[in-house]
Amino acid sequence: MSAPWLVVGLGNPEPRYARNRHNIGRMVIDLLVGRTGATLSRHRTRARVAEVRLGLLPGGAPGPRAVLAEPTAFMNVSGGPVRALTQFYGLGAERLLVIHDDLDLPEHTLRLKRGGGEGGHNGLRSVSQALGTRDYARLRVGIGRPPGRQDVADFVLTDLPPRSRAQWGVTLEQAADAVQTVVLKGFERAQAVLHAP
Repeated sequence: MSAPWLVVGLGNPEPRYARNRHNIGRMVIDLLVGRTGATLSRHRTRARVAEVRLGLLPGGAPGPRAVLAEPTAFMNVSGGPVRALTQFYGLGAERLLVIHDDLDLPEHTLRLKRGGGEGGHNGLRSVSQALGTRDYARLRVGIGRPPGRQDVADFVLTDLPPRSRAQWGVTLEQAADAVQTVVLKGFERAQAVLHAP
């Protein structure tokens, strides 16, 4: 049996950040955990973790194993917990999928990619530095750019607007579906499905 995927949602741990744009990665993890009926538990790696089976195989058997995780450290120092998780579960960067908000994509746009730069995202930068590589998979969730002259830091730390909450609900479900496809069918297949015109 192949090694499980470690799926990490980036964000900030305190309740006041829960609905922020910057916490979209954690929102997707919460959704996936809810789908499985599992709960996130505190872990020695400075993260909350649920070991689950995602999706269903042909014939209705439970899908492959996955480890869903949210660092309990703040976004800018996410790398330490992510590295500790890979070590604890004996997984290489090739089995890591990081979910994060992305300013460079229009709102509600989803993209799967492996490797590349961090685009100014401090959480990704911390993960890359801690792992010593950028060669891991990411699910990018577009949040767009701030309007007018609003500061980027202020923008990412504001809540998703109530008027578009229903639309964000759909986007988060689609992001969770993309993660399930990665776990069930592999990264390249999931990428092809997600990016199909």
